[in-house]
Amino acid sequence: MTFLRNAWYMAGWARELGDAGFSREICGEVLFVYRLADGRPAALRDKCPHRFAPLSQGTRDGDLVVCPYHGLAFGPDGQCARNPFADRIPAGAAVPAYAVHEQDGIVWLWRGQRDEADPALIPAFPFVPDAPGWRTLTGYTLMQANYEYGTDNLMDLSHIEFVHKGSFAGQGVIFAGQHSVEQADDTLHSNWWMADIAPPSVAQGVFPPDMRTDHWLDMRWNAPASMRLNVGVCPHGQPREAGFEVPQAHILTPANQHQTHYFWSTSRPVAGPEPDMDAMLLDLFRQAFDEEDKPIIEAAYANVAGSDFWANKPLSLGIDQGGTRARRKVEALLKAEGLG
Repeated sequence: MTFLRNAWYMAGWARELGDAGFSREICGEVLFVYRLADGRPAALRDKCPHRFAPLSQGTRDGDLVVCPYHGLAFGPDGQCARNPFADRIPAGAAVPAYAVHEQDGIVWLWRGQRDEADPALIPAFPFVPDAPGWRTLTGYTLMQANYEYGTDNLMDLSHIEFVHKGSFAGQGVIFAGQHSVEQADDTLHSNWWMADIAPPSVAQGVFPPDMRTDHWLDMRWNAPASMRLNVGVCPHGQPREAGFEVPQAHILTPANQHQTHYFWSTSRPVAGPEPDMDAMLLDLFRQAFDEEDKPIIEAAYANVAGSDFWANKPLSLGIDQGGTRARRKVEALLKAEGLG
């Protein structure tokens, strides 16, 4: 499978880097992501060109990564800077190096030419970092499915009525709603608006059970698969600002054709430490993603794995146009890169 090159992919949460860095397969290539002495992130192919040992298992000498097998040392530009057996650096002693940028508590990786990487193109997730009075929980799961099947799931939230009965519990609100898909430049919006309904599950305990409310689920998509979901509720007929909104990140990064890194977060205002609430929310989201979303996505993908999506003649229900348009957008971008 071909993946976009001129796009920003989430490599991981910034807190994952630590002192050791991490190794992760992204778009079929295993990469070593680590921090330089000045705190900036860097990324190299995790394979020494000599006898292919993982550089992530080596040691650090300042900003050099030293191969654990024979001691070749590589700089963040991918060039071999030291050969312990001779003064001469062998021809071809280099590994691919990628542009990386840390923003919003996320490490982003650009697969195209390093000098063409523009951080201004990174989708914004400003709510992710913790701040005074603001708390974010983050998570990760590895899905045994192609990333576009995860996009289908997230861009068509009607599935909550059937898949999330044990967690988010749609309670029929989707059937009372209106769905729309809009495009602004390279950004897609797949939104649900549910007016004059009883408080949905996310608002229970916030509004009286007999209050009528307006509820929205606004999903923003940027290629390849970076999505922001705003879940909101307000008193019926009032401005959105009269209620509350919970922002979430849902970011999918292809590991390879058949596996996907699913990074997620949920944020909320807090007055102080809430360990019990943290634990409850983490359990809820793990149930929703690991025990509800993940099995059905993986099962659906297993039915068609290795075959062309469109060749399977997928039925359209209208409410699934978000995922369909995201797929078509990726196809157009691949074609523009000469890869489609």
